[in-house]
This record gives sequence, C-alpha cells and structure tokens, in this order.
Amino acid sequence: MTPETKELKMTKESENPFQAMLSRFNVAAKILNLDEDTYNILKSPIKQVVVSLPILMDNGKVQVFEGYRIVHSTVMGPSKGGIRYSMDVNLDEVKALAAWMAWKCAIADIPYGGSKGGITCNPSKMSKGELERLTRAYTRSMYDIFGLDKDIPAPDMGTGPQEMAWIVDEYSRIKGEFTPGVVTGKPINLGGSLGRAEATGLGVMVSAIEAMKKLNMDPAKCTAAVQGFGNVGSITAKQLSKKGVKILAISDHTSAFYNENGFDIADAISYRDSNKGVLSGYNKGTLITNAEVLTCNVDVLAPCAMENQITAENASEIKAKLIVEGANGPTTAGADEILNSKGIIIVPDVLANGGGVTVSYFEWVQNRSGHYWSEEEVNVKAETSMIKAFNNIWNTSELHKISLRIAAYVYSIDKIAKGVKAKGNY
Repeated sequence: MTPETKELKMTKESENPFQAMLSRFNVAAKILNLDEDTYNILKSPIKQVVVSLPILMDNGKVQVFEGYRIVHSTVMGPSKGGIRYSMDVNLDEVKALAAWMAWKCAIADIPYGGSKGGITCNPSKMSKGELERLTRAYTRSMYDIFGLDKDIPAPDMGTGPQEMAWIVDEYSRIKGEFTPGVVTGKPINLGGSLGRAEATGLGVMVSAIEAMKKLNMDPAKCTAAVQGFGNVGSITAKQLSKKGVKILAISDHTSAFYNENGFDIADAISYRDSNKGVLSGYNKGTLITNAEVLTCNVDVLAPCAMENQITAENASEIKAKLIVEGANGPTTAGADEILNSKGIIIVPDVLANGGGVTVSYFEWVQNRSGHYWSEEEVNVKAETSMIKAFNNIWNTSELHKISLRIAAYVYSIDKIAKGVKAKGNY
C-alpha cells in the first residue's frame, strides 16, 4: 500500500473542500519530507477577511450580504484568484479555493501566490443595479487587500467581465488613477486580453489531449461526457469536439442530455445563449439525470461544474478511462482512492484548468506593459505553457509512482517551499 493510499484511507469522506485539500496536502508533505516549520506556513492561509455588505435593494429595503477574501500565499508573488457569487459560498470553500490557486499558479510557473473571494448571494435573482451596488461595496471593503502588486481578482462562478469592469472603476476612483491591472478577465475595451474568455476550457482540452497521448488514446476514436455547460464546460466540449472527440453527454444545473451519435456543440451553445443561458428544453438528445452524465459509458469525463461531484458513493460507477477536471475540487478524497484502484487516470483541477490563470497572467503583463498581443499569440503561449505544466506533473508522477493529483501537489508545494526557505526565517 502506497503512502498516498494509506493517507487517503484514513480520510473520512467529506464534502468540506478545505479538508479535502488538506488531505492531499498532507500526502504530498510526507512524500517531500516537508519540515514542520514549512508545513505549518504552507497549510494555512495568511489572511482571512470576512465583511458584511449592506446593499439597498430595488424594493427599497436593505439586505446585508457576507463577503470573503482569503489570501493563502504570497511567497511566489502577489496573490491571484477569482471572485465567486453563489449561495453556496462559505469560508471553508473560499479557503480551499485560495489554496488550490496557490498550487495552480506554481504548477503553471507564473509568479503569483493564491487567493480567492466570494459573496454569498444569488446573482440570478438580482437586478443589474443590485449587482453593481454589491460589487462596488465589496470593492470598497477590499480596497486595502486588492492591488496591482498585492492581490488581483478575476471572474469565477456567477461573475464575469461586467463585474470586473465595476471593480476596476470603483478601485480606480478610490485610488485616483486608472488601474486596469488590478483585475483580470475584464472587457477587452478596458484592457482585457484576447483569448481570455476561452482560456480555461482551452487548457482543459490541451490537458486531455496530452493525457490521451500518454495513454495511447486516439481522440478521433474517443467519446466524452462534459458535466457543466457554462463558460468552462461549453468551451471544453467545443475544443474537444474540434479534436475529433465525440461528445455523448452534456449538462448544466437545469438539465442533462445524452446523444449516442454525439452533440453538435456549436448548436448546443447557440441554444443555451438564446435560452437565458441554460440547456433546459434542448431537444437534440435524450433527457438523463446529472448523475448519469458522470457514469455514462465514455472514454473521457470532464467535470466542469461544482466541487464534490464525484464521491465515494458514485466513484465505483465511473466508466471513463480518463477524468480531466475543469471544475475546482470536483472529486472528493474518498473518491480518489476508488478511482485510483480502478486504474482511472485523473488530470487534477490544479493542472487541467490552469489555462485560465495562465492567460490572466498574460492579461496582467499586457496591462503593465501597455502592449497587447493578438489572440493567436495568446493561444500559442497558453498552449505551450499548459503542455510544459502537464509534462512536469506527469514526470513527477512517474518519478514518485503517485497519482497525477498528488504529483501536482508535490510539484507545487516543493516549489513554494523552496521559496519560503530562500526568503529566510520568519
């Protein structure tokens, strides 16, 4: 029994994402023989900010929202991480996401630490005016945290270019000068980068194709299921389809569909965009459950929705040979043990969805220099970076005879630990 298996056997199945992160972190720390001081420095966030945001709603009443910003590490550079608007946002989720961002940036070999933010709200039930007031209030409350060389937010679940534009404007007003580089994922006309919108999904595809090469899988003869049909999931499906992979199952939070002949992904995206952003009512496939998307008979599974989707309860039913995680934390620690025992290869989130933060870094660089690249330049640079990152993690996995997930933790934690030691004693 490997050290990885022993550790994960001791881990109770938990839906707490921070505990799931720590269980993998502990395995990697043992493999690296991480000293106690460095272990204690890296396992916990360096800053946790929780704020109350009173917002005047359209009905004339004030509603108080809770907002978070967690900075996990700044060892390798300013912290980087998205802002999530969801009713599921809570402190442990944001702490886990901030840690994953730290590992993700180290794997991508970009000079950032990791952070994450969020507001517990339901953006689908809020007007544009309410969302703007909420976003500006959050920006004001986090003004001392954010900064071009301190902490750089980006879009995440429930947010997009519009929210980033409001943050740029509010932050710039307070600072007294236009500071577009304080966030990434902005609209193009405010300093956003070409290629940013598709970057995460493109990176998931690159990771999948590189894994398929290692496993001698021919994309043109492979099938896939994609859970989640937002930005990441739909672009992942589109890019895999372009490589010849037949997409048999797709889903979002409203509906899930199966088509044995494969979906026309462009058509599905067009339907979603004309149907209030959801797949509900799509008539080009057979209606199935979201659970069945994960367990249908395909070669590749891309969970691109929420965390904790593949668990100890359903992992034994997974039929895919390869799982490529577009979402953050879609697989629990308990599920990992089962999937590893079945020989299923998992390209973990901190590697597979790193295309987004890679192009976010490119956007930040362009903002700082005032020189902007073409979409082709951005895509070529991003793909080159993702292939390099994949091979680094694959080689680490082979060296230590460990899963790709634990290899990703080993590689990133080792890099950050060396930074801690190089900087000197606390």
